[in-house]
Amino acid sequence: MSFGLYAIGFAILIGGLIYGANLVHMPTHWIVVGAIVLAGVGILSGVKATRQKDPTS
Repeated sequence: MSFGLYAIGFAILIGGLIYGANLVHMPTHWIVVGAIVLAGVGILSGVKATRQKDPTS
């Protein structure tokens, strides 16, 4: 799977969670903090899942 698909999927997930948090009137600064943390988790998991294994010599 490509990193682009992971990035698009996490962007949709983060967008949905931001929308839901906004509907329940969560303070904006906590929404931003959550989005930043989720973006970091998305990047880490995307890189981990899509990286190529190093060939053994």
